[in-house]
Amino acid sequence: MRALEGFVRSMDALNDWVGRTVAWLTLGCVLTCFTVVVLRYGFNIGFPWMQELYVWQHAAVFMAGAGYTFLHRGHVNVDVLYGRLVPRGKAWTDILGTLAFLFPWLAIVAVTSAPFVLSSWSIREPSSTADGMPAVYLLKSLLWVFCALLFVQGMALIVRRGLMLAGHGMTDHDQDAVTDERA
Repeated sequence: MRALEGFVRSMDALNDWVGRTVAWLTLGCVLTCFTVVVLRYGFNIGFPWMQELYVWQHAAVFMAGAGYTFLHRGHVNVDVLYGRLVPRGKAWTDILGTLAFLFPWLAIVAVTSAPFVLSSWSIREPSSTADGMPAVYLLKSLLWVFCALLFVQGMALIVRRGLMLAGHGMTDHDQDAVTDERA
């Protein structure tokens, strides 16, 4: 059981760290966008790479931060029935919902994006804009980062709920304690 608890804590810590790290890109996005606007409208100067940079930063926040949001239960839920369930019912709902909805959806995203990402890597795709950001293939790879981080957080949720159902603790309070240590 310690190994399973360690897995849960490791995945929670990973997504918490990634989320807190990419959150700083929000500030970078605002500052970059502000700079683009000042340069363009104040000085009639434009840098295509800078305009693309804040789009990249925005994309990274959402794609790499999805696991963090899932960890902290920040995604939209339909709580019509879930809120009324006892803890065991919630645990089963989380397990079955993750297996029936999240994992298949992530598999579809990963598989259908594969040609898109792989072809971009094969040609080391640059921006289609002159003087734009290089290495667009890195941006496109965020699709797989998104899938991977949500998948491991989904696995952690299933293990956490399974441990709770088996009577071995590992509640959301334990999750909060792990992430609160980092705050």
